Amino acid sequence: MASLVGGGQKAWPGEISLAHTGVLFLDELAEFSRPALDSLRQPLETGDIVIARANHHVRYPARFQFVAAMNPCRCGYLSDPSRACSRAPRCAQDYMARISGPILDRFDILLDVAELRPAELLSEQLSESTQEVRERILASRQFGAARQSGKENLLNAHLEAKSLNDELKDNEEIRSLYSEALE
Repeated sequence: MASLVGGGQKAWPGEISLAHTGVLFLDELAEFSRPALDSLRQPLETGDIVIARANHHVRYPARFQFVAAMNPCRCGYLSDPSRACSRAPRCAQDYMARISGPILDRFDILLDVAELRPAELLSEQLSESTQEVRERILASRQFGAARQSGKENLLNAHLEAKSLNDELKDNEEIRSLYSEALE
């Protein structure tokens, strides 16, 4: 937990502060201890972390995009009938229960990604290049900055409720899309 949130005698910053304005990626999410994952709740909510020591308190910035990956169950073969464990589906339920509801609630997008077969990995079908993805991201960030009256580094994640409500009020298409996403 200390490596995630920070700590030690001198209250050093942890990975969440080192990831400030970037991405914190946790692989094998369910393998982290529940207290360690639950320690992310406050920073995900407020964008900072307070480390308290007997003689002082330190506040570090911790506004990051939280991305995680995990297998569907401990063995990882839940969706593969030829290798599925004998404990399925209970194995998957127990594994998922290792992550608290409040942490799951902080994920905006949850995806199941199917295993790729060897033929798919060897396919010559081209995907988007990194440069093409980069250009799309830059264009969307410029659009967001223009929408926010040129405020620097104001991402969608930092939109205030009033700004969001103003966007919804003025555009039926956005309001409809937002309503659909909420459903």
